[in-house]
Amino acid sequence: MLIASVRAPAKSKAGARVATRSGVKPKPGKAATGSSAASLSISSKNYSSWSLRGWLMARLAGLEFAEVIVPPDDADARKEILLLSPSILVPCLIHDGVKVWDTLAIGEYLNEIKPGSLLPADRVARAHCRAICGEMHSGFASLRSALPMNLKGDFPGFKVWARAAGDIDRIVAIWRECLATHGGPYLFGSKPGMADAMYAPVVTRFLTYHVKLAPDLAAYCRHIIALPEMREWIAAAKLEPDDIEELDMEF
Repeated sequence: MLIASVRAPAKSKAGARVATRSGVKPKPGKAATGSSAASLSISSKNYSSWSLRGWLMARLAGLEFAEVIVPPDDADARKEILLLSPSILVPCLIHDGVKVWDTLAIGEYLNEIKPGSLLPADRVARAHCRAICGEMHSGFASLRSALPMNLKGDFPGFKVWARAAGDIDRIVAIWRECLATHGGPYLFGSKPGMADAMYAPVVTRFLTYHVKLAPDLAAYCRHIIALPEMREWIAAAKLEPDDIEELDMEF
């Protein structure tokens, strides 16, 4: 799998940073040209789970794009990271004159322009995939608030309270059903797709907070973390200089 390089970021007029990816070479101070040029707005790679989902979907779909980094101190981006409100800023995909800013919508759009890249070919499996992606999109609020994504964090012995434990139990059930039905190593078979991208931030949470998992589910987590795209994202997250104090505290 090709890993596109990320060059040193440059300032945009709006204050966001634009990281030029392999195959997308905008001129300084100008947007990328070409009818299919793409950009993806994301926020903190350490904290923003929705940015990770959108970015990972685009990478798994094989889309070349420029990263537009919305600073974590941007008011709307900060609210999204702190779970205070959704943000239409991140992730936001612009491609071929189309602007898509909801993560599930981004996934569906990517699967349209790159057929079969993110969703299963089988109708029944595809429906199941959409259902569990939708559940991740709209649910698990207790898990999100109690175990926020923090790739630089490490909290052994972390106390998981009852409501978050209920969310974890449900996620474990979803993963186990998918792996048993489709044979793994990913949720819908031999290659990662939309569902794996939607649950990838949960994998990082389980590692950060040392959530105990059965061997089969721990193996699934290792497969996700071992993806070249995930390794690239995590490496970049650990280089971010800014911390958000509200998410670095021990609960």
